[in-house]
Amino acid sequence: MASASKPIFFLLYLSFHLSLIASKSKDPTPAAWPLQFHSILFMNNSGTLQKVDLWYDWPNGRNFNIIQNQLGKLTYDLEWNNGTSYIYTLDSNKECRVLHFDVGILRPDWLDGANYLGQQEKDGFLCNVWEKVDFIWYYEDVITKRPVFWAFYTGYMAYVMTFEVGAVLEDSQWQAPIYCFEEAKKKRKKPVVESLGWSDHQGKLIREFSSASMTL
Repeated sequence: MASASKPIFFLLYLSFHLSLIASKSKDPTPAAWPLQFHSILFMNNSGTLQKVDLWYDWPNGRNFNIIQNQLGKLTYDLEWNNGTSYIYTLDSNKECRVLHFDVGILRPDWLDGANYLGQQEKDGFLCNVWEKVDFIWYYEDVITKRPVFWAFYTGYMAYVMTFEVGAVLEDSQWQAPIYCFEEAKKKRKKPVVESLGWSDHQGKLIREFSSASMTL
């Protein structure tokens, strides 16, 4: 009897694992980001609130965050795929800081390889949820495939208010002001990043995530 039960046990064991593999292969995958889009985000960093106009333009290798701090300054974070970021204001203070990173902006398929966590209700939307490299948790509307929310491991959270696929900001708006290129003036300015929050935290998180994803 013992010898007869072994093949049955093996078949049950094999069937169970094959069903797990089949189930895993049917897990939904996150939609790639559109090559160009505009999104309005509300950011919450432990109670510090910001409204962000995000312009993503992959074909031209650029990403633009226009950040309004709650009852605070309006700041511009212009990122290029060569790893350069210009963080500046357009007020009379003419603050600017130029940062250089080893990685460029996020690729449209930056969520490839993310771990599927199942479905969850988020702010009234039924979402598929993924996690990647223990760094970011991403919520996507099940029906429309639009992003609804994402959160970094630090607790920094983004709430997606609008998502306009194909929207493009005119080229003239992508030019950093001349004082960003004047080294002598830049050194005399107080680094805007100190009072920004978004670019010092969110920007670095995004670049760190890009770097971590590239090592996988």
